[in-house]
Amino acid sequence: MTLTTFALVRHGQTDWNAERRLQGSTDIPLNDVGRGQARDAVAILAPYGWDAIVSSPLSRAAETADLIAEGLGLKVSRRVPELTERSFGPAEGMQAGPELDALRVPGGFKGAESEGEAADRGLAALEDLADEFRGQRLLVVTHGTLLRVSLSRAVGQALTSVDNAALNLAHHHAIDGWKLEYFNGEPVMVATGS
Repeated sequence: MTLTTFALVRHGQTDWNAERRLQGSTDIPLNDVGRGQARDAVAILAPYGWDAIVSSPLSRAAETADLIAEGLGLKVSRRVPELTERSFGPAEGMQAGPELDALRVPGGFKGAESEGEAADRGLAALEDLADEFRGQRLLVVTHGTLLRVSLSRAVGQALTSVDNAALNLAHHHAIDGWKLEYFNGEPVMVATGS
């Protein structure tokens, strides 16, 4: 049985994370706390012996990947556009409140990518990477909502929000599908969807 092992890591903190603003596809950079989180993640990730690292092209994920790669003595293989965070459309930059509530529709926000669309895109990107890196260990740095909806779809279970720079360890097998071993740094072993 050939397994592809994934570390699925949400980028480090940004100022908008700290302010609890929706970021979506807006390109907000890491802050100093986020850079520290990325450097701290190296110790957790190092024992696994990664073969390759890819990331979203948004700067917060790209810089997190670069910092982790540097700490592991690796280079980032490439930026994968399909790993960009879910677009929240006109809700981006907003905090909880009446203005944000006015944009809510079932499954998301007016003028935004739906949760289902983001899950389809994210899971397809992960499955393409599983095919490309079959049997290897791949570290993927991307975004919280995209990870949450993609992993939820993959394992057939609703997952909670994804912590910044935490270990999410998943395994993919072409026949048996996905198994989630760690979520937000905690062991879980959830059986698969497809």
